[in-house]
This record gives sequence, structure tokens and C-alpha cells, in this order.
Amino acid sequence: MYPLIGAERPRIWKFNHCAGPARSRFLLGLKEKKILGVRCPTCDTVYVPPRGTCYRCWSDLDEWIEVADEGTLLSYAIMYANSEGYIRKAPFAYGLIKLDGAGTALLHFVDAPRLEDLKIGGRMKAVFEDSRTGSILDIKWFERRQSG
Repeated sequence: MYPLIGAERPRIWKFNHCAGPARSRFLLGLKEKKILGVRCPTCDTVYVPPRGTCYRCWSDLDEWIEVADEGTLLSYAIMYANSEGYIRKAPFAYGLIKLDGAGTALLHFVDAPRLEDLKIGGRMKAVFEDSRTGSILDIKWFERRQSG
């Protein structure tokens, strides 16, 4: 038994899971540098990343559309400390980006020349890896677009 305070506890974070039909199609789109979403036929919400059912009106979702690779930064968090669970070294930032044409936001890494220059409402653009495999990490990050 490990005490709750002051002791390192072993962590096991390795797992595998199936992406399912909607996420699989989304990931395969990333391999082609396309960001895909699904539109709800009832309430017109476009989900990115896609899902099988609308959480607002419970309609089945099967109308696929391509959304822009640019959008608006809705929120972000800068990570200043490293942890063994992170795939990037600190400092780095996560952000919620609402892509143009989407009704929901996508959580991903965000970057700027200085992370402190990130601004809510700022414009962001996806930067894709040169070699893509069908993973969410085919998008390296979203970079801040210069205004003007």
C-alpha cells in the first residue's frame, strides 16, 4: 500500500483502444492533410473531431465535410513542468481551437514564437508532419497566425 502523500506511486499508462468508425475516418483524413467533421442533419452542428451521434439532439451523424485547417483559439494552458506522461518537453501549450466551419473545438498542441504571446481569440493554423501515419499527431501543432 502506498501512502497518499509524499511517495512516488508506480503509474501504468499503456493501453490500446479502437478508434471506432468516426474517429478512424477522421484519422485517415489527417493522413491526407484533410480535417474532417460530421454535420448533424437536425441541428446543423459540425463536430470536429467527429462522433457518431449528436450530443445535442441525439441524431445519427453521417454527413462528412472537410473543415478549414485554420480557426480561433478559444482557450489554452501552458505546461511549465515535465512529467513522464507528456510526449513533449516543457514548456509547451495545449489549446482548444474552433476550426472555421466547425461547431465544436479540437484540443491540440499550440505554438507561438513565445508561448506567452498566445491570445484567446487569436487565429491558429494547423502545421502537419511531413510524414503522416493516420494519427492525431499528424498535426504537429497549431501555430499562431500573425495579424495584419
